[in-house]
Amino acid sequence: MPAVAPIGRTLAVMRRFVSTRVDDAVAAALLEEYVAYRIATFPVGSVYRVSTPDPSAFLAPAGVFLVAEVDGVPVGCGGVRDLGGGRWEVKHLWLRASARGGGHGRALLTELERLAAAGGAAELVLDTNDSLTAAGVLYRSSGFEPIAAYNDNPNATTWFAKRLR
Repeated sequence: MPAVAPIGRTLAVMRRFVSTRVDDAVAAALLEEYVAYRIATFPVGSVYRVSTPDPSAFLAPAGVFLVAEVDGVPVGCGGVRDLGGGRWEVKHLWLRASARGGGHGRALLTELERLAAAGGAAELVLDTNDSLTAAGVLYRSSGFEPIAAYNDNPNATTWFAKRLR
């Protein structure tokens, strides 16, 4: 029988981030879900271009890839990778719909920032598409500011940066 929280109280949620390879079965399944979601929700008249992440880019010391778990269930993923010169990039930050709205995306982004800083990052950058409204809100409210394009990602419409030190 599921536990019931008394009125005015919430149940504790066990959240953890597991460092894994991008090509690990769980991470790969999450990334496949992300790609399917983007293909299905990409703006009408545009085509989402699928790119497979290079696993070596997300291995220490060049980067890290995390699977987010809530109560032992994988619910999302994201990674950071070193672009050189103290600049690291956030990639593939995604949560299943069932995990959205619970602060898990913000917690995952915060953990990725912490790991990038520990790896020597002075700045984090990322790209996104304006159709991902909640992602844009998350990035802006986490201190990211719009910048000029730093890559040629055909799926991106907005680029962001955040100074870490």
